[in-house]
Amino acid sequence: MGLVTAVLGILVPVGAALYEFVLFGRKRLGYRVQMDTPVTDELHSDLAGPLQQLKIDDRDLDQPSVVLMRIENAGSAAIHSDDYASLPGDLIGLRVSFPERRVCGVAVTEFHDDDNHLRHCFGPDSGLGVGDGVIQLPKAPLNQGNHYKVLAVLEREPGAPQRSEPPKPRVEGGIIGGVRRRRDHGRVQQTESNTTGLSRRWSIALFIFVFVVSVTQLGLALNEDGAAAPLDCAEGELTLVGSTAFEPVLTEAAESYRDHCPDATIEVATEGSEEGWARLDEAAGTDMLAFSDGPKAERYTSLLPTPVALILFTLIADPDVGVEDLSLNQVRQIWGGEIDTWDADALDGAALAIRTVSRESDSGTQRAFADRVLGGWEPGDSSADCLDDDADQGRINCRVDSTGDMVNTVAQLDGAIGYAELGAAMARDDVRTIAINGQPADLDAADAGAYPFWATEYAYSYGELTPDSLAASFLRFLTEQIGEDIIRFHGHRPCDDMVNEVLCQPTLTAGPTP
Repeated sequence: MGLVTAVLGILVPVGAALYEFVLFGRKRLGYRVQMDTPVTDELHSDLAGPLQQLKIDDRDLDQPSVVLMRIENAGSAAIHSDDYASLPGDLIGLRVSFPERRVCGVAVTEFHDDDNHLRHCFGPDSGLGVGDGVIQLPKAPLNQGNHYKVLAVLEREPGAPQRSEPPKPRVEGGIIGGVRRRRDHGRVQQTESNTTGLSRRWSIALFIFVFVVSVTQLGLALNEDGAAAPLDCAEGELTLVGSTAFEPVLTEAAESYRDHCPDATIEVATEGSEEGWARLDEAAGTDMLAFSDGPKAERYTSLLPTPVALILFTLIADPDVGVEDLSLNQVRQIWGGEIDTWDADALDGAALAIRTVSRESDSGTQRAFADRVLGGWEPGDSSADCLDDDADQGRINCRVDSTGDMVNTVAQLDGAIGYAELGAAMARDDVRTIAINGQPADLDAADAGAYPFWATEYAYSYGELTPDSLAASFLRFLTEQIGEDIIRFHGHRPCDDMVNEVLCQPTLTAGPTP
């Protein structure tokens, strides 16, 4: 939590600073009304002096007022004459209107640092002009921070209502490519009326202060995270045995756990589901977990299951067989020897003899294939090396020990077909996957009952595990924490993602029928 807070503490002020001083303050033309004062009462004062001489056309001004405005570059980039949002031939960049008043006289004064180049921008034919109630200002170029001031004398427009305070002036104009806030749309905006610039400087100082504090907090959070062990770490030794199909997940999960919990030693030694049960039952201890593709044999009464994931298997074949899809009935005919060549009428594939490759009987993958694809049976083997028909059965069926051996054997033999865990098959480009009943191996299809070749992966312990044991901690890591992401990465579905997470199997199951 401290790390998240620290990161947000950096992102928020940096983002705000970028928005305020880079995006919002890029090109910004602003104005300040520094004085807008009626002088009617002052004209009758004994100290009015020359103010009593304010006349136009030999008449006294009607409710005269004096306005002082500051026009400024309030952004972080220079404003050029071409930046003003007006037609190319129009000399006027800004228009200052005074509702219910008319302009009697105007002077442009107090150029930034007595800037001579700005003075020349307000000469004859510059666009500077006066209408009844409008002051027209030229397209004056302004460097960052530059400004000029406009002093105007006004009077009440004939027919306008008598007011103690006239309506405020309005400034019309805009900058092309300038600030575009939701309401501003690049128009000239009224800025702060102070002239010190302290608000902007204090804002920058505040951003810097918050940024420094946040960086310090982030450093402390990283040090704490690096030094502290995860909440559920345990120490000791643990051996993972069983399914070779699930070995890639176990290997990566063990490495990840060791990275988080350096006091733990975890060995992965998978030799098949049946072998895993036997080793765990013989060890009779809590320093081992056995993983299997499907439920254990009934004779292992002391082993307790924990569903871990739904895993997928797929048929695999020599890429040259010329077939991409088989029905369940065709798969059974192939393993039963009724179809022995790929160019049989039912398949219309390549002119190659079919060699079926199966897993040993202690394999969980083999049981899933026999139960869910072949309908509960599987023929015996007829060849020791998958090359010769040793039993003179007119077909070749051999057995291999592991998932890796299965994929390698199918890849090396002409016309071979077998089955393997989906991830192991997809990682190879020297075998092809075969769809079943037109459906490739897919988790959503399996969950919907459209794909039959799957199994629930179980983790078995010998009796109940103590909560603080390494085995219990690793199981929680695998089924509730980072391990679930590892399971997903390898193409399986964690039980927590299933509708029926207790059974960890599809709600609709595809039966082993043709």
